[in-house]
Amino acid sequence: MNNLIYYILAFVAGFGLTTQAGVNSQLRATLGNPVLAAMVSFLVGTFSLLLYILVFERSNLGVLNNLRGMEWHRWTGGLIGAFFVTGVVIFAPRIGAANTACLIIAGQVLFALFLDHFGYLGFTQHSFSLARFAGAILVISGVFLILRN
Repeated sequence: MNNLIYYILAFVAGFGLTTQAGVNSQLRATLGNPVLAAMVSFLVGTFSLLLYILVFERSNLGVLNNLRGMEWHRWTGGLIGAFFVTGVVIFAPRIGAANTACLIIAGQVLFALFLDHFGYLGFTQHSFSLARFAGAILVISGVFLILRN
């Protein structure tokens, strides 16, 4: 299984998202504003990425010229990220880390099945199947069990 490292890293990224929700919620408590907290979070992330590029990938800066004339929808990743981080900062403290994570996962799984089925957004096409549907039902069933508290 040559993709094992990617499966492991994706799993570990889940730890990061849950941690990020808690840290950004604490940042919100400090600042008293969820949008400011999200902005500070993005500024720290942007600075970190800029520093990484300047140290390790300076030679790749020329590809930024490719941004000119790019389709409008390719810019929306940052907008979606801002919505996601701001939303998590608002609702995670109210509904809890597990409930937040489970609802996010349920939404991701359902929409991922749709995107995979049609191969939208550059994803490899994986047709909808009974096995994939059963897996989604199991994940969503787990979400409801956790949400019951």
